Amino acid sequence: MKALDEFYHQQPEPRNGCLLALKDFILAMNDDISNEWKYGMPFFCFKGKMFCYLWVHRKCNLPYIGLVEGKYFEETFLIQEKRSRMKIMLIDPTIDLPIETIRLILQKALNLYQSGEIRIKGI
Repeated sequence: MKALDEFYHQQPEPRNGCLLALKDFILAMNDDISNEWKYGMPFFCFKGKMFCYLWVHRKCNLPYIGLVEGKYFEETFLIQEKRSRMKIMLIDPTIDLPIETIRLILQKALNLYQSGEIRIKGI
């Protein structure tokens, strides 16, 4: 089994189902988004540039979506912690996914990448 598949497989429920649903949702956002294993975690790249990733928060044990260029967003539900560039959106796997909120922030991030207004660099 590939490391990418193993990441999802090793997660307990309900976190596993939540992460798999997030993966499918992110991939469905745009045909140019791909799922890759980078830096020991599942990353989603837009046209080869790192876009977002999925992980589990160390302290609160909740899955989250990490936005690579999160510093460009002011939404209060995004958390920066000690990151200079990225922000995260915590997801509670015991309730329905906030689909519209996720769609909104991912679309804003896609718009940022597609606009060419900023120079997106790899990590």
